[in-house]
Amino acid sequence: MPIPDTIPLLNIPWEDALFVVLATLMLVAAILVVTLRDIIRCALALIACFAALAGLYVLLGAPLVAGAQVLVYIGAIAVLILFAVMLTQAKAAPARLVFQTQAIPAAIAAVVLAVLIGLAAVATDWGELGRRVATGTDALAALLFSDYVLPFEIVSVLLLLAVIGGVYLARRGDER
Repeated sequence: MPIPDTIPLLNIPWEDALFVVLATLMLVAAILVVTLRDIIRCALALIACFAALAGLYVLLGAPLVAGAQVLVYIGAIAVLILFAVMLTQAKAAPARLVFQTQAIPAAIAAVVLAVLIGLAAVATDWGELGRRVATGTDALAALLFSDYVLPFEIVSVLLLLAVIGGVYLARRGDER
């Protein structure tokens, strides 16, 4: 028996419901990133935010971008943050962080940005978007995953070694 196009009894398309779930997860995780005091939990919330964003990319029909999101941001940057925090053992944040003292300017900037995004969304002709955004992701994927995979992996390993070496030297300097 095939899955129906809409959720039974609610008559909502599955894609819309999944979008709402992923967007809510991303917003909640993003709020947790900036409000939690334990940096390990902040990093885990950042990983959840990146994962929800990758899901949104898949819903938008960009699986290559979603894969890059998972590889680069979840697989490299967030894990690097976790390793750096665990190696330096600086888990707890101070009681009053610097960015918390700038809440009013940040709120004003957020409102201005929200108004600008709203104006841009209203002014966009969404019907023409499908014809303007016709990209050949298959050619891009073939190029990225054939010619540039090895250099990308080599650079990522070298950067990881540099960070581990820097953390080691920083820890060694603290022990003296």
